[in-house]
Amino acid sequence: MNSEGTELELLADWNGVIMPLKEVTVPALDRGFLFGDGVYEVIRVYGATPFRLEDHLDRLATSLASVQMKHVEIARVKTRLLALIKESGLEDALIYCQITRGVAPRTHHYPDHYQPNILIFIQPFSDVYAETRKTGARAITHRDIRWRRNDIKATSLIANCMAASFARENNCLEVVFIDDRGYMTEGSHTSIFGIKEGSILVAPSSANVLPGITKRQVLEIAKNTGIPLIETRVKEEDIYGLDEIFIAGTPEEIISIVEVNDRPIGTGEPGPLVKRIHNEFRKILATVEIKS
Repeated sequence: MNSEGTELELLADWNGVIMPLKEVTVPALDRGFLFGDGVYEVIRVYGATPFRLEDHLDRLATSLASVQMKHVEIARVKTRLLALIKESGLEDALIYCQITRGVAPRTHHYPDHYQPNILIFIQPFSDVYAETRKTGARAITHRDIRWRRNDIKATSLIANCMAASFARENNCLEVVFIDDRGYMTEGSHTSIFGIKEGSILVAPSSANVLPGITKRQVLEIAKNTGIPLIETRVKEEDIYGLDEIFIAGTPEEIISIVEVNDRPIGTGEPGPLVKRIHNEFRKILATVEIKS
């Protein structure tokens, strides 16, 4: 997440109570703190309206069910989230929503009795990627060292953090994860698409590939505009023969990847189809902002 403000200025909802984020206190025995036993969502707010909120909440519910976390009412989470947006007065923002299994004695198995802790906080957002969209970004390949349930949006993200730090150390915006069989999967925090001969290529969502919300929007754009889209797996050695590559994510929206491992992709500049897709994306956002 990217922020313009400091922690002192941020508002949070902690288990139904709105307060400054700096006043939120997480118990030492919270299982999210000890084990990463929690799930989360990051939601973009445009014109005081959360983008594709129902999709985010549906995915949150799926993550909760996947880790057998009970005692959470998604409708109540939605109410709190919307109230926090209103209370903050922010027009353009990012919302972070995290649900842990709460406080229990430290044992690896799930406790018999628990009450989840729910944290939602909101922070202002300005588009720090605007210039990068014009120039394109660099990426670097990285073996996919994550666990095999990447469809669950879990808070235990150390492998993603390691990969994202590796990208940053190499002056890249993102990694391209390569699985054990040599196929491109996704990035450390984004979905990755290829373009070849006018068709979009993307790894199908699975246990190893997160069903990204912005990815879903790209799939809808392709369907509605007649851009051919093929859900397929791209081999590592075929990456360099793609005409274009782009990433999609909640803060990033759509960004061209113009180099991978210091090798140019296509012309080495943002290509026409990525520009078209992002233009269509912005048209959708304009309707969201007008409605608000």
